[in-house]
Formats: sequence, C-alpha cells, structure tokens
Amino acid sequence: MATRLRRVGWALAFLSLGVFGIPWFLWGVDTIVLGLPVWLWWHIGVMVGATLLFWLFARTDWGIWIEPDADSTAEPNGDGGGDGR
Repeated sequence: MATRLRRVGWALAFLSLGVFGIPWFLWGVDTIVLGLPVWLWWHIGVMVGATLLFWLFARTDWGIWIEPDADSTAEPNGDGGGDGR
C-alpha cells in the first residue's frame, strides 16, 4: 500500500522527467564536449536518469494508480468491479 506522500513523490519525479526532457535552455548552444553537442549529452543523461527512476519505481511501488489499495471501497465479496453479469 502506497501512502499519499509516496504517490505525490512519484508523480513529481515523473513530471520532472517531462520538464527536463526538453533542454529548452540549451537551444542555440553549439558547445561540443568529447565530440558531441552538449544538448546530446543532456539527452543521454536524462535517458539514464529515466531508466534508473523507472527501475526504482518498478522495484518498489509498481501498481500505484493501477491496483486498488487495501483500504479502498470494494464490494463485501471482494469483487471490486464489473457490471455483475
């Protein structure tokens, strides 16, 4: 069961990936580092960060926003959904 704080933390972490995924502050910068443009290094760093973040999310809190919590409202028989056919 994930706490509200963990849910908000993961949401902010994934939102930050979206915000920093586009290096708008590097537009027009033509600096080269180790043979590659600096914006490409930024992109590589963001992809490594996204990989590590998703790995950590999958190992610790997989199912947030998908699987119902134990304290959520479910039917007494344990059936949490469906149309009852």
